[in-house]
Amino acid sequence: MNAEQLGYIAALLTTGSFLPQVLHTLKSRDTRSISLAMYLMFVTGTLLWLLYGWHIGSVPVMAANLITMLLASIILVMKLRQLWQNRD
Repeated sequence: MNAEQLGYIAALLTTGSFLPQVLHTLKSRDTRSISLAMYLMFVTGTLLWLLYGWHIGSVPVMAANLITMLLASIILVMKLRQLWQNRD
């Protein structure tokens, strides 16, 4: 197994690990137990990893972080909406 294959396997596993949380959150519509600070930091971090992957020309790094960032952003947007709705 070469480094590129290893990168794709790692990307699949780490990115795929977010899917159950996203599906659960979409189904339940409940984000009360989700940390806003954690998701703000995480989405920002995945954006930076995506830029890093682009800078070094690594498709596995870019793909994994783009997909992970999108999945985490779904939860972040839901969390922000729930906070805004509860403000009223």
